[in-house]
Amino acid sequence: MEIKGRQFSGYRRENGRVGIRNHVIVLPVDDISNAAAEAVANNIKGTIALPHPYGRLQFGEDLELHFRTLIGTGCNPNVAAVIVIGIEPGWTQRVVDGIKATGKPVAGFWIEQNGDHNTICAASRKAREFSQYASELQRETCDISELWVSTKCGESDTTSGCGANPSVGNLFDRLYENGNTLVFGETSELTGGEHLVAARCANDDVRQKFQFMFDRYSAMIDRWKTSDLSESQPTKGNIEGGLTTIEEKALGNIQKIGKKCRVDGVLDKAETPTGPGLWFMDSSSAAAEMVTLCAAAGYVAHFFPTGQGNVIGNPILPVIKVCANPRTVRTMSEHIDVDVSAVLRREMNMDGAGDALLESLLRTANGRLTAAEALGHREFVLTRIFESA
Repeated sequence: MEIKGRQFSGYRRENGRVGIRNHVIVLPVDDISNAAAEAVANNIKGTIALPHPYGRLQFGEDLELHFRTLIGTGCNPNVAAVIVIGIEPGWTQRVVDGIKATGKPVAGFWIEQNGDHNTICAASRKAREFSQYASELQRETCDISELWVSTKCGESDTTSGCGANPSVGNLFDRLYENGNTLVFGETSELTGGEHLVAARCANDDVRQKFQFMFDRYSAMIDRWKTSDLSESQPTKGNIEGGLTTIEEKALGNIQKIGKKCRVDGVLDKAETPTGPGLWFMDSSSAAAEMVTLCAAAGYVAHFFPTGQGNVIGNPILPVIKVCANPRTVRTMSEHIDVDVSAVLRREMNMDGAGDALLESLLRTANGRLTAAEALGHREFVLTRIFESA
């Protein structure tokens, strides 16, 4: 299926980026503002709250990541407008100012010296304005090259590396040649295959940055005096599905970046890429954390291959589930968007699987809900680097 020249209907934002959803979000800066944020979202239809358990007494790199993730989430092109609620004005305004740089509507409210009642009332009034504003925005025709697409797999098994992941890789090869902006990550799940990723780096500078990120992860393992990743990598689900080592899992994981893509750049957690191509993001392999980081980095659609069956979703980033395991497709069909199990029956080749993913991507970009969206999966999980003070 030809990809060049394909189009979709998206929302052109004030900064020129294109989104495929039109959310108005209520974003708490910290855990003790969750109740107010959820109350506003309950009051005003067409808004969603993104509660989380962090934001107090964080410092250093951990605090910077917290702000980068919240600001990036608000800046994502799938978001039309943002209400920010925090306990105090300083950090609230920092998040507001970061989002305001995109030009989209954003307003901040704080609870200190105002209380929940006044804060909820004032924020609800503004949220109502934003909801009505967003409801009048119109989609416009956009080239497929404007789609930023991320990928991460979960609950992998032997069918992942043989079917679902290479299907994503087939489409990524085409999107890469078309000039799209792509990302992969899951640093821990490259263990034993990191040299293969390093060999795909576009130049020595990118290769050194990638190796730095991978070595930093390895140093974290050493710091906690852990000699391996038992009970974590591979997971019990991975083992049940036939993956016996992290090296086997890594080889399957790498299939998602295809055969033709080069790694053009390296991102720290929740960082935004500066140009098209394939980017590596240092990230957790935990599903909800990685997808949240991709959303914060500005990606608007996500491919999630799964073997044993992972149900992850995200509040603002549509997650497209791809599966090649016939048992999972049968027992968890409500969670699967693209069934590529025919690959393992030799009834579909990789180009055919890539075509199926491309069709699903375009339908999702045009507004079709993914299975995770339809089922109400809105997992929003922030990554921490270290404990609070």
